[in-house]
Amino acid sequence: MELDTITKLTKDLKQAAKVLTKQEARYLVDTYYQLQDYRISTASQVRSIDYPVKFDENGKKIKLTEEEKEELNKLPKEPHEVLDWFLDNAEMLENQIKKALDAFSDGDEVGLWLKSICGIGPVIAAGLMAHIDITKAPTAGHIWAFAGLDPTKTWEKSQVRPWNAKLKVLCWKAGQSFVKVSNNENDVYGKIYKQRKAYEQEKNEAGEYKSQADAILLNKKIGKDTDAYKSYSQGKLPPAHIQARAERYAVKIFLSHLHEIWYKKHYGVNPPAPFAIAILGHAHKIEPV
Repeated sequence: MELDTITKLTKDLKQAAKVLTKQEARYLVDTYYQLQDYRISTASQVRSIDYPVKFDENGKKIKLTEEEKEELNKLPKEPHEVLDWFLDNAEMLENQIKKALDAFSDGDEVGLWLKSICGIGPVIAAGLMAHIDITKAPTAGHIWAFAGLDPTKTWEKSQVRPWNAKLKVLCWKAGQSFVKVSNNENDVYGKIYKQRKAYEQEKNEAGEYKSQADAILLNKKIGKDTDAYKSYSQGKLPPAHIQARAERYAVKIFLSHLHEIWYKKHYGVNPPAPFAIAILGHAHKIEPV
């Protein structure tokens, strides 16, 4: 049985990718993550059958020893070849989309700055560029709000969502990435995350979040048999809550730096000083790299 592979991106298509519209880039970012989810779930399913290929937790093929290959090659081939074809092509499509988004983000100084950040690759970079409009963001706070990172904004299902759900997911992915690269010597925002987590843990242990814990316990349904309930009932935020706060903090610093770089490029002047410095008089500001 002969199965053709999907055609790789040509030089002409890579050139065309440099002038993608924001709408087209958003579509490709969505497609990339849909394909990734499909590949990972499919690889997870085929692990449970007698399949002559091994996968890691991310759905990527694991390099086998010669002995393992010899054993697996004794298994029936044809049905497995079909599954293998689907997985190979899903992975190839992911890689081709990533290359297209890499070309798209290469065409802008903002995209190059984004990809210079440890933990930010072409997909997240292109997604941020495609979802954010700097002309509608006079301050970093406008980006935070649009990305669902403003804790004062709430959403009732009967109302229009006050933030961009896909941008919020992208920012969550950026936060997860910063956690993963936090031990890399070239990392910046992962270290900010770690410092913030230590700070949050110290305040939590000192009982400084008791009022928040009490309010959550009062207003949300939390199972009494959960670890989260145990933490809240002791006047503390659970570890997952502290983790999320630290990640969001690092992402907000990252987005404020993105805003500063982007604003300068677009308008040719520095953006207005952050609210905490201009209005509240706080002296400390973390400068972009």
